[in-house]
Amino acid sequence: MMDTIEARKHMVDSQVRPNDVTDPALVRAMSTVPREAFVPTNRRSLAYVEKDVPLFDGRWLLKARDFSKLVHGATIQPGDLVLDIGCGYGYSSAVISFLAGVVVGLEADDRPIERATETCRTHGYDTVAFVQGTLAEGCPKQGPYDVIVIEGGIETLPDTLFAQLKPNGGRLVAIMCEDGVGHATLWTRHGEKRGHRILFEAYPAGILPGFEKERAFVF
Repeated sequence: MMDTIEARKHMVDSQVRPNDVTDPALVRAMSTVPREAFVPTNRRSLAYVEKDVPLFDGRWLLKARDFSKLVHGATIQPGDLVLDIGCGYGYSSAVISFLAGVVVGLEADDRPIERATETCRTHGYDTVAFVQGTLAEGCPKQGPYDVIVIEGGIETLPDTLFAQLKPNGGRLVAIMCEDGVGHATLWTRHGEKRGHRILFEAYPAGILPGFEKERAFVF
């Protein structure tokens, strides 16, 4: 049987700390949240390996290195309202709840929402709420958000999501992919102006549904 406490410590020591993730609250969260509880039962042995873990069709749990660096780049503050898009079974939302005030986890279907809600309730992560909706449309009713985190690769960033950021300093992080290469990127909003900065290179397992680039028709 896997020693999950030891596996979690090894994950943090080998995949998180050496990759310039210095926020003590984030390190503590990833040392605390039981990652294996948020993956399918038959994949729990993969929870702490250094790769994206398949959850269900079109969704993966980002490897610890990429997830921690992405969240670190968002500089989430106590009291922030965070939208977590493509949250799967809720691991990312649970971790982010250690950093933020309130987390809204967005998924497209009922079943993962039900499981994420139950798992977070079981472990006492009570500042997370999960909602159903189209990922690329976000959740404007609960916004505007201090931070939006997109849990997977994207090829396009819809303007509808940028509009859900708070006008003064709202941040969005995602892995923008082109021709098989991904760059984790931080976007910021200042009024109607936006800025962006590449954070690091990454290779996510797939593109989140609704964030694909429209393919040109070729004769």
